[in-house]
Amino acid sequence: NLIDKMTRIILFFLFVCFALGIVQDGYYCPSATKLDEQIPGPTDPSQYRQWHQTQQTWRQSMLGKHFNATTYKIPSLQWAQTAYIQPQMMIHDRYFYNVETGRYTVDKYLDDVNTRYGGIDAVLVWQSYPNMGVDDRNQFDMILDMPGGVDGIRKMIKDFQSNNVSVLFPYNPWDNGTRYSGHPDPVSLNNLWNLLGIQGFNGDTCDTLPASFFENKTPLVLQPESGVVNVSQLEYTVMTWGYWTYPEIPAISTYKWLESRHMINVCNRWNQQKTGQIQHAFFSGVGIETWENVWGIWNGMTPRDSEATRRVASILRFTKEKEFLTSPDWQPFYDTMQPNLYASYFPRGDEGVWTIINSSPKPISGNILIAPIGRYYYDLYHGVRLEPTQVSDFHVVLHFDIEPNGYGAVLCSLSAPDFKLREFMASMAVMTKFPLSAFSSEWQVLQQEIISNGNTPVLKSRSDMVLIPGGNFNFTVSGVEIEGGDNPGVDVQFPWEKFPRRHHSFNLNVSNFYMDPYPVTNQEFLNFLIQDQYVPDDSHNFVKHWTNKTFFPPKISRQPVIWVSWEDATAYCNFNLKRLPNDWEWQYAAQGGKTDRLYPWGNSWNASNVPIPDMGRVMGPPSDVDAFPGGRSSQGIWDLVGNVYQWTNVFRDDHTRSAILRGGNHYQPQGSRWYFPQTYQLNQHSKYLLMAPSIDRSAGIGFRCVADA
Repeated sequence: NLIDKMTRIILFFLFVCFALGIVQDGYYCPSATKLDEQIPGPTDPSQYRQWHQTQQTWRQSMLGKHFNATTYKIPSLQWAQTAYIQPQMMIHDRYFYNVETGRYTVDKYLDDVNTRYGGIDAVLVWQSYPNMGVDDRNQFDMILDMPGGVDGIRKMIKDFQSNNVSVLFPYNPWDNGTRYSGHPDPVSLNNLWNLLGIQGFNGDTCDTLPASFFENKTPLVLQPESGVVNVSQLEYTVMTWGYWTYPEIPAISTYKWLESRHMINVCNRWNQQKTGQIQHAFFSGVGIETWENVWGIWNGMTPRDSEATRRVASILRFTKEKEFLTSPDWQPFYDTMQPNLYASYFPRGDEGVWTIINSSPKPISGNILIAPIGRYYYDLYHGVRLEPTQVSDFHVVLHFDIEPNGYGAVLCSLSAPDFKLREFMASMAVMTKFPLSAFSSEWQVLQQEIISNGNTPVLKSRSDMVLIPGGNFNFTVSGVEIEGGDNPGVDVQFPWEKFPRRHHSFNLNVSNFYMDPYPVTNQEFLNFLIQDQYVPDDSHNFVKHWTNKTFFPPKISRQPVIWVSWEDATAYCNFNLKRLPNDWEWQYAAQGGKTDRLYPWGNSWNASNVPIPDMGRVMGPPSDVDAFPGGRSSQGIWDLVGNVYQWTNVFRDDHTRSAILRGGNHYQPQGSRWYFPQTYQLNQHSKYLLMAPSIDRSAGIGFRCVADA
């Protein structure tokens, strides 16, 4: 049974990724044996014919007589062949979920991408990295902790699907250090995928698909991030990402050349200018990964790139009814009549489509293509019918314009335009009324704002708190995000800064304030719940370590309360006429006002001043807040480092909310450098992406309060 065979392959692929512990900084297969993603193009038009013959011979030798492409005929997988536009969407994107109303806003998200660049065909819904590792929840736990639980997630997925958007989730084979789910990863994935109705998965870091068999109920689309290793894996891998280079003479997709129905979504996450990515994808008739929210760092497409994507995607989608772009007779480097102009021809019988790119910064006009006589020709990009010039008994010349670094597309048809073609041409004529040069190519960093932690009444005394005398303070701190380098937009933007950045340094006048000597304990938080009758609207995971959210064993009464969201912590502070500390206040108190102090006790690390970290797959409870007197600051503040992270400020931009966590915690999952990084040093802070209290709450995060003096 073909479907059973395909699904067993999927599960074995996952099993091997899991068993080998494949990670992003150590690919499984040696590069010498890995199939290259691109085939370089011919360096001169005079070489086109020889290049075609060489590539066709190579293709035949690679596929041989036994290449089995029947997977591409499975109906439930065929959506991948036309999934031209796919973003990786962080679940923390504010267009996707509204924390104020507690609702998924799929329509808002789709309206945004449709308005800006013409919509999407598939979406990769990403929930794990970079937050994973702050506690021992594994990648599957983090899906199920999304708001609404299974019912809410299933409805969200159906909302995408009802808008003709297919849904993938990631699989992180490097997640071997957090909680074991009780089953091998392939079984956990099988159960989860079938439960939620997901249509495929992105194999994060994966570039291997072993051809062995396990059972699964429903075949899924495989989309390994790093491509495939060999030709046999193309038999059952119908979709991949493409990390390509963009030479002036375009290279073509190796995978599509070998199997024309294979879909690639070309990815270039950090590049601020996407012309190369869009042009090369269009030339090969494949898709684009429109990834803008990169781990909570907004790298939005420029208006020009957005408009180019809209136009290109419109053309690609229009061609899918006649399956031009999956033609096995694809002819890249079709002869053109102008330099710096490159065309691919995708024929179906006597009809076909050319996709054309101009790699020059200058416009090209006049004679463009020589084509067969006796056909109708339509400029799909500009939305006009072409009037060719006959140059022989067999050929005509097509004339049209292509703007600088622009695009063209021509339909070759045996018939006059029907209603659908006329309607599409009219829409493209309107869309391309203004050239791409009318749209800005300037990339802009997205501005953030800090959410105020408020003010407190100034009381005559705060006997339960420590007075922190104010003073001048050189606030110097850096974010520890694993990716993003020093690009603008990484980390957060304090009120005195022009844009978000990784490294921060500013002279502040810190006013006197009070700080709790210890993080808030379980007992103190229980007292608050009893007195205030506080019940969060989103209660999933709320004080998860208690019994029925009302009882805990006496032995943990002096441990810091955990499994509380930023909203829960704020409610506690407000009830007690206190507030959460600002990031700089937390650091000022921890350093005793001395900028160069690395730890609360001095500049040398002393492991005896903090809890012994948990490095296994199970995270133990935190230590009592007064268990390590050697970890106190010079001003008598306890438990600042190494027990639980502590909530401080929340920042937001148009797309993402994030919280700054301080102090690190006692959990250090092993096996991958991609887990949430620790910040024991006082000149470092952690950025934690926020979605909803249900998933934001963590066994590794607590809080302490401050008050104005």
